[in-house]
Amino acid sequence: MDRSRLLRRLQAVRAHSLALAQPLSAEDCALQSMPDASPVKWHLGHTSWFFETLVLSPHCAGYRAFDARFAYLFNSYYEALGPRHPRPQRGLLSRPALAEVLDYRRHVDAALQEFVEAGAEEAFNAAAALIELGLQHEQQHQELIVTDVKHLLSLNPLQPAYLAPEAAPAAAAAAEAPPLRWLDFEGGLAEIGHAGTGFAFDNEGPRHRVWLEPYRLANRPVSCGEFLDFIADGGYRRPELWLSDGWAWVQAGGVAAPAYWHPQDGLLFTLRGPRPLDRAEPACHLNLYEAAAYAQWAGARLPTEAEWEAAAQAQPAAAAPAGKSLAEHLHPRPAADGPGLLQLDDAVWQWTRSGYEPYPGFQPLAGAVGEYNGKFMVGQNVLRGGSCASPAGHVRPSYRNFFPAAARWQFTGVRLARDAP
Repeated sequence: MDRSRLLRRLQAVRAHSLALAQPLSAEDCALQSMPDASPVKWHLGHTSWFFETLVLSPHCAGYRAFDARFAYLFNSYYEALGPRHPRPQRGLLSRPALAEVLDYRRHVDAALQEFVEAGAEEAFNAAAALIELGLQHEQQHQELIVTDVKHLLSLNPLQPAYLAPEAAPAAAAAAEAPPLRWLDFEGGLAEIGHAGTGFAFDNEGPRHRVWLEPYRLANRPVSCGEFLDFIADGGYRRPELWLSDGWAWVQAGGVAAPAYWHPQDGLLFTLRGPRPLDRAEPACHLNLYEAAAYAQWAGARLPTEAEWEAAAQAQPAAAAPAGKSLAEHLHPRPAADGPGLLQLDDAVWQWTRSGYEPYPGFQPLAGAVGEYNGKFMVGQNVLRGGSCASPAGHVRPSYRNFFPAAARWQFTGVRLARDAP
């Protein structure tokens, strides 16, 4: 692996995490809004712990840990690497202070730079793949920083904004999304999974064959306007539309709209504060239950992950994305009309009806990093694509995201599917 290229990438990814935290106060960075979310301070520490524990300590001769106690604080779920602070209590860690966590990052960054630039060839070659895994891992946490901060700020009665509101055309709320069109896919024998070039997580392989019956996919994700029509038609009050667990979830929580929506006053909470709902935007923060109920109401279904990936592979190759500004991470934009499948990976993650299971022949990576994906392959569903909060260049057609059915604090939406006539 080219050292100079890896160093540039390392510096860019690590700097982007700090840029995401920059608009926040130290108090913002310390709070945890729910057990599924983590404080920004913890994300910044954990992504440094990953490099320290899996790259520097075993491969960099003479490396000294910044603070041995941080191994307990910032381990996430790696049983092979020792005990850890309970996940639901990360918001209780008033110490170390944010300033000390930032010192920790600088310590790790300096050691990483020296190792990449001048580390022994054998050690560098042994660690290069782990460095790339650490960068991809940090990019996942960058998306979590965005979504966790949104959930945190939404609970504040002041409804604070992460960034200042942007001016919007007066007619934006009345606009509609491009027409929903159905694209036909012939099915047959297809191959899915990572093709073997470039980085992929272990859960994206092995590449294997699947049989697909002919099917159709909607050209774009479901819009806010379309989901408002579902609500107006009693969508949250009609048990025949819902999976059994989904209806129990609606009843238990008195749910009447997606997360962050306030249909009674037409407002939506965003990372730029509250603003009017825009009918043209992709509907987001839907969980699997809501996505499946909407599909049932619309006379459609959710795609399988194999259908989604086979269709994505058939689309023209896109140009390599440039970096994203902070503003571009904050909310999905309305689709621009055009041919083919729109907003495959830059608006909302798209739920599938596929359970998160290992592919045929799957083998976890050796060592502690083998805990990265495989042990979570139960009780969750796969999402495909990417979202506005996904870092530029991080996702690909074979990428498998996964969450429990009730999760909706991520930028998750729905692309409809149908069986071909």
